[in-house]
Amino acid sequence: MRAYLDSCVLIHLVEQSPRQGAMIKAALKRHGARMQICWTALTRLECRTRPLRENNRILLARFDAFFTQADAVFFDLATNIYEFATELRARHRLKTPDALHLAAAIEGGCDEFWTNDTRLDAAASAHLRTVIF
Repeated sequence: MRAYLDSCVLIHLVEQSPRQGAMIKAALKRHGARMQICWTALTRLECRTRPLRENNRILLARFDAFFTQADAVFFDLATNIYEFATELRARHRLKTPDALHLAAAIEGGCDEFWTNDTRLDAAASAHLRTVIF
């Protein structure tokens, strides 16, 4: 089982936000060791921006620890991802980062796309299951 965690979901998880962070953690626990969490350099960029801006070294270290864990799967944003993202963006009127995340998840063979953005459900539905938090 592979799940691509949209940046917003990963931020709630790593920052341990009370409501959504707990829900995400519980969902991961239900899947157990068979779950692979997938991400891209775009995910890393979006997650690390605020801690860097605020010079929050503790939070930055928590994100960096997540991105270096052995069981997290990194997807490179190759040209085919950009091409597919362009199609998704045009067809579903997505923002560029959203289209890139979704294209990476689909092209990477993910089973699920975890997000809190309900607008992505229609674009994802023909390709993978969307889990909304």
